[in-house]
Amino acid sequence: MPPAKTDQLDLWAESGLDGDDQVMVDFLLPTGIYIQMEVPRESTIQHIKLLLWKEAQTYPLFSLLGEMEGHMFECVNQAAVHEELEDETRRLCDVRPFLPVLKLITRNCGRAERILDSKIGVLIGKGLHELDALQDQQVKDFRSKMKRISEEKMQRMQLMSWGEWLRSCYSTQLETESVENLIDKHEGVIKITMHYDQSQVCSVILYIRDCLLANESPHLTLVHCDVVKAIFEKEICTIGSVLARKASNPPLPLPPKKRTPTVRTLSVFPALQLIKGALSFVPLAVRAGLFHGTELLCKTAVSSESSSRSEHVWNKTLEFDIAVCDLPRMARLCFAIYAVMDKVKKQRSTKNTHLNKYQTIPWVNTMVFDYRGQLKTGDIILHCWSSFPDELEEMLNPIGTIQTNPYTENATELHISFPEYSTQPVVFPYETKRSTSQHSKQIKLKEIMERDPLSQLCENEKDLIWTLRYDCRENFPQSLPKLLLSVKWSKHEDMAQLQALLQIWPKLSPRDALELLDFNYPDQYVREFAVNCLRDMSDDELLQYLLQLVQVLRYEPYYDCALSRFLLERAQSSRKIGHFLFWHLRSEMYMPAVSVHFALILEAYCRGCIPHIEVLKKQVEALSKLKAVNELIKLGTIKTKTKQAHLKEAMMTCLRQTGFIETLSNLHSPLNPNILLAGVHVERCKYMDSKMKPLWIVYHNKLLGGDTVGIIFKNGDDLRQDMLTLQILRLMDLLWKEANLDLRIVPYGCLATGDHSGLIEVVSSADTIANIQKTSSNMAAAAAFNKDALLNWLKDKNSGDALDKAIEEFTLSCAGYCVATYVLGIGDRHSDNIMVRSTGQLFHIDFGHILGNFKSKFGIKRERVPFILTHDFIHVIQQGKTGNTEKFGNFFRQYCEEAYLILRKNGNLFITLFALMLTAGLPELTSVKDIQYLKDSLALGKTDEEALKQFRQKFDEALRESWTTKVNWMAHIVAHPS
Repeated sequence: MPPAKTDQLDLWAESGLDGDDQVMVDFLLPTGIYIQMEVPRESTIQHIKLLLWKEAQTYPLFSLLGEMEGHMFECVNQAAVHEELEDETRRLCDVRPFLPVLKLITRNCGRAERILDSKIGVLIGKGLHELDALQDQQVKDFRSKMKRISEEKMQRMQLMSWGEWLRSCYSTQLETESVENLIDKHEGVIKITMHYDQSQVCSVILYIRDCLLANESPHLTLVHCDVVKAIFEKEICTIGSVLARKASNPPLPLPPKKRTPTVRTLSVFPALQLIKGALSFVPLAVRAGLFHGTELLCKTAVSSESSSRSEHVWNKTLEFDIAVCDLPRMARLCFAIYAVMDKVKKQRSTKNTHLNKYQTIPWVNTMVFDYRGQLKTGDIILHCWSSFPDELEEMLNPIGTIQTNPYTENATELHISFPEYSTQPVVFPYETKRSTSQHSKQIKLKEIMERDPLSQLCENEKDLIWTLRYDCRENFPQSLPKLLLSVKWSKHEDMAQLQALLQIWPKLSPRDALELLDFNYPDQYVREFAVNCLRDMSDDELLQYLLQLVQVLRYEPYYDCALSRFLLERAQSSRKIGHFLFWHLRSEMYMPAVSVHFALILEAYCRGCIPHIEVLKKQVEALSKLKAVNELIKLGTIKTKTKQAHLKEAMMTCLRQTGFIETLSNLHSPLNPNILLAGVHVERCKYMDSKMKPLWIVYHNKLLGGDTVGIIFKNGDDLRQDMLTLQILRLMDLLWKEANLDLRIVPYGCLATGDHSGLIEVVSSADTIANIQKTSSNMAAAAAFNKDALLNWLKDKNSGDALDKAIEEFTLSCAGYCVATYVLGIGDRHSDNIMVRSTGQLFHIDFGHILGNFKSKFGIKRERVPFILTHDFIHVIQQGKTGNTEKFGNFFRQYCEEAYLILRKNGNLFITLFALMLTAGLPELTSVKDIQYLKDSLALGKTDEEALKQFRQKFDEALRESWTTKVNWMAHIVAHPS
């Protein structure tokens, strides 16, 4: 056999550069015959198998192969995992084997089910055989339960009419508020013919309302009922074929309760016998702590130092000063193994004489109760993690995952042993109904209850809140998070009273309930209460907070939890929610701490929404194609120093290939599934001249009246921080509009789709401030100081009343972004990160620095202003009239102050949303200290008058120091002239 190729970086797409569409593949037959032949890269697996079958007829033992349909190919994929190619409609270049080697194997029975499993595995980015191989009963039980739920949902869907199906899968976007204000603003008459039930409130479609507010023409597509019925019948047929197969097994009966003792019968906490930890040749010790959320329940336990230098054994039982009956249901054990550095002889060659006494090495966490509520017993092997955030309490990481490290070969093993207490499992008692106790005398708690979520409570305040818990329920129901922080979780009596209180606690608004999903509130019943409050969310509101709801799944210790079930239920009831849930989960499948949990939810969604699989599969394949093009461009730039024109032509050649055209056409946009991307406008596509060579892809779009749609594909940049910032900007826009203040914000689409990859929406008819300034001057250094450039550009794009409207749009949007960038502490605001649309809307892009993390050079901050408000902006707001200070002084400043006060009223919500993202791994959001910036910028804890005074000082500072911004812009333009 010839040696395999070693450089496979561009094997499956290199024809884009050299025009060769053939690849040499090695085929291994089950008869022991080896065949090498060239096949087209873009051929389907089915076609390749047909070519192989014809070639195999000329080789010995062909008659032993049998029927062609009884065989399928197997390969080693890019993840170095064996993959069976059940779905033979895939192209070879999309399969992308690690090496061009395909093994022909005999197909087992149950082909239809295996094809479905294969499609789901490719779609979610993790083969289902990997989940099958996990020896974890929790995984098996969760998959079995979700499969039953999916089957029940599909059975209900079979009974629907096509109208019921349409409303179920595609929720209507209706606004129940009065539309009189909109009608007054528009002189023209809008005539819409609708059939509606007289009992319903007359509503207007949200999309049309937004178009009217933006002074844009709405585009509606008329679809014939027969077309919808055909889609419905196709989906029902697909569902029927799945249900016709063998149904999932019913759940196993639970063991009888009477034979199961509860924790109330026990009085001693289970001791931990630390058996082994294989590490380097240094004395080691183990520290263990018992936590409920971030609260340490009792004093930590520390082992003695290991006596051996090769295999570390601690012959000591770790005990915790807490009775078993007082253990909370969500108690977790946190371990840290550290080297005792003062016992290690210092090397003579070392220059560092200031070694710490202790050096933390690995950490790992595990729950005290398993997912069934049973106290853990017996021996357990925990594979540790090797890194964690700084400033951990007593070297432990309670906020870290309870999943063990899946990379077992390189992970430190910690063996622990829980003692056996009984021949029957020890089970945490289930919730029981209790009557309410007598109300306490009402005492004013307003001052404590109105504090922001970051404020710490002292012990006296906690005792007061707990004593007056029924007063809190009556007068301050939104104060539930502070009550939970006042509970003594190490006393089972308090826990029982809290469970009873939750049953009669008024329902919170969904926005207030979000805080209860933070890591500080791990109790199962609290989180179920929070999820129950979230059920009042509309689909649009759920989409607004979906990013955080996916992230807090990291805080769930068990796969089968109320939040997972809620997200799946809503996703399977709305294709749009399902679309974004899919991408939020799939984009983080590369993270080992969540890969199994997220894969299980993705699998459950796909099994419950099988017709959606093909739509999502096409998006995944399209992104794979774009990534291949991006890597080709990077490779050409590095290896050959090819001129830009040649690389662009190579990119176009690649995009014109049949496989690329089919995959990239008629595609539902991952950024907005309501938009159908008809086909690539190849001539207008390009790559951008930044380090990661992002792709600028332009699509034809017949559904938007012929307008083109642009998307930017990034490969090598982490877009999650941009996605969070844009989500918060979208929320600010919503809050302002709720207060009847529309500041014309442009929260363009942004979606992370994988490890340092994602998509960004191109805002049409827009240009950067830098480009506008450069076109107005022949000298780059002088361009930044030309205050007329921006106004002249708007005049070129608009005239008459349109110019007045554009200046109004600029004034409103400038006010909105001044306030938003100040509150969020957005940095790196050079002239290439601020854009203006031809309609006048100003907006910011590229949010790599937030929460006050401003760039500095040689220890000096580049940005010295709280937000960007330059004299050329003021020149536009004043319509170019030097003496027109009234509009700027009265109107613009008033817009800013009103917008700032509205955000202040919702300060707790912003803090909660950022807190829920703490474990997402964003570079500038790693600790509570980062969120402190929000508390300071919103002046939480101060009165409105004090806060307004602070903001006015910042406003004056931005005006006074705006010359420094112009200097920075000049330096940027000089450094980036092209």
